[in-house]
Amino acid sequence: MTKGIVSGVVSNMVTLRVDGPVLQGEICYITTGGDRLMAEVIKVVGSDVYVQVFESTRGLKVGSVAEFTGHQLEIQLGPGMLSKNYDGLQNDLDKMEGVFLRRGQYTEPLDTERLWDFEPIVKAGDRVEGSAWLGKVEENHQPLKIMAPFGMEGTAVVKSIAPAGQYKVHDTIAVLTTEDGRDIEVDMVQHWPVKFAMTNYKEKPRPFKLLETGVRTIDTFNPIVEGGTGFIPGPFGTGKTVLQHAISKQAEADIVIIAACGERANEVVEIFTEFPELVDPHTGRKLMERTIIIANTSNMPVAAREASVYTAMTMAEYYRSMGLRVLLMADSTSRWAQALREMSNRMEELPGPDAFPMDLGALVANFYGRAGYVYLNNGEVGSVTFLGTVSPAGGNLKEPVTENTKKVARCFYALEQDRADKKRYPAVNPIDSYSKYLEYPEFAEYIKGHINEEWIPKVLNLKTRMQRGKEIAEQINILGDDGVPVEYHVTFWKSEIIDFVILQQDAFDEIDAVTPLERQEEILDLVTAICDKEDYEFATFEEVVAYFKKMINLCKQMNYSAYKSEQYYDYKKQVEAMI
Repeated sequence: MTKGIVSGVVSNMVTLRVDGPVLQGEICYITTGGDRLMAEVIKVVGSDVYVQVFESTRGLKVGSVAEFTGHQLEIQLGPGMLSKNYDGLQNDLDKMEGVFLRRGQYTEPLDTERLWDFEPIVKAGDRVEGSAWLGKVEENHQPLKIMAPFGMEGTAVVKSIAPAGQYKVHDTIAVLTTEDGRDIEVDMVQHWPVKFAMTNYKEKPRPFKLLETGVRTIDTFNPIVEGGTGFIPGPFGTGKTVLQHAISKQAEADIVIIAACGERANEVVEIFTEFPELVDPHTGRKLMERTIIIANTSNMPVAAREASVYTAMTMAEYYRSMGLRVLLMADSTSRWAQALREMSNRMEELPGPDAFPMDLGALVANFYGRAGYVYLNNGEVGSVTFLGTVSPAGGNLKEPVTENTKKVARCFYALEQDRADKKRYPAVNPIDSYSKYLEYPEFAEYIKGHINEEWIPKVLNLKTRMQRGKEIAEQINILGDDGVPVEYHVTFWKSEIIDFVILQQDAFDEIDAVTPLERQEEILDLVTAICDKEDYEFATFEEVVAYFKKMINLCKQMNYSAYKSEQYYDYKKQVEAMI
């Protein structure tokens, strides 16, 4: 085992003089004052090794001894993770006292004493490969698969499989005989290095299946798909967290993973207190039953902050290997990028724009590339849908993190301060935001088969009208209400109809908070009919304002009414009578 001696300390970056070979990314433990501090190798120069310590290095002295483990940062994957609160190193935050783990303290991520009801899927004599499903257990009403080791090469024969019964996570549930005659004892726990993507699938096609979120500005205007990627940039106070809560609660996903990376401690506490109270509309039980939270606050060391998003993504890939649909939300990737910047600066690397690493674009692309819709080796499908938030300083969407994320994320939901100030929530800018999935022929075919073939043309038509309405609003602001023709006012108020009826949504109203796709289709058809009508006859702009304000009020009342109720149809008939 390679050992090292501390020769220099700069905040969380420690220089070691080693007596043997070490790996880039290898984990080591530095002993100081009775504490064992976990660190990761980030640079190797001859016999000098630079490591980033995951904890505070206060009191660390030159001459302290480090021991290298021979493996990279790994996490344990198995039953018992759902409804847990972890930090970026997979320490169970529920097992500690107070708010933060003490330095050098690490907790067991899984409950090793809990008994699980195991059912075998394979039988003795079957031939399996890595990540093949051997059996299943149930956790919080969610069926989970127990799989063959992910890193197993080639195929193996099932020598024995445990009968149905209750077992602990480290009990042997199967013995596999490899092609070279070795026997592998398999339990319910997998180990995987967090910075390596899992490739235990047969094919990764371009995603195409609409992920229904119940949020109209997303589903109708800028849809995201199962296995797709998107990000939500926006300044403070524009509603990023509320929008994430709405998507988490309502999206058609089996597992929800929240990565709070570098957020302020009070925001993390809000997540810990609010999420357990959210009710899952799909099951009627608590949403937390199928949720995992990974939290690293902004006052934690940068290395732990950087690791948290990788830990969350690895967990998501693990559940995807079971054929489940996973929604991963990261808040915020800007704090992750800032952690990368701090580490790069301490190593005195050549800085890129705004002092971020030169390879920031590659790091963001590699991370987003781990999401996706996959066909597993057994023919089943699974998906990881990734939505990250970006917190650009001063709302500047031209800064490096936002620009590099735009290159790789397929959906862009730009939260705008002006819309938030006007209380137009969700404050997603309809002009700047986009979904590149609308351009995919695979997505168009899916929409034709599951909704109707006119859906996408109607959406594009309304997007054009929103752009035209914005242009006319600017002319009215300059020339005044009487300085433009009445027809301009009609065009502007048509864009306001789209805004108030489709784009704006009350996240705290029991009915309007979530809009099923069938109802969204009906709203889209109604608004399209209002906008396509050309023979409006108005003498003055005051008549235009009065007419469309009444139309907007009726449509909003329709949105607040139970779908297909008598009240709903009454408002709808009044709108249709006005068209």
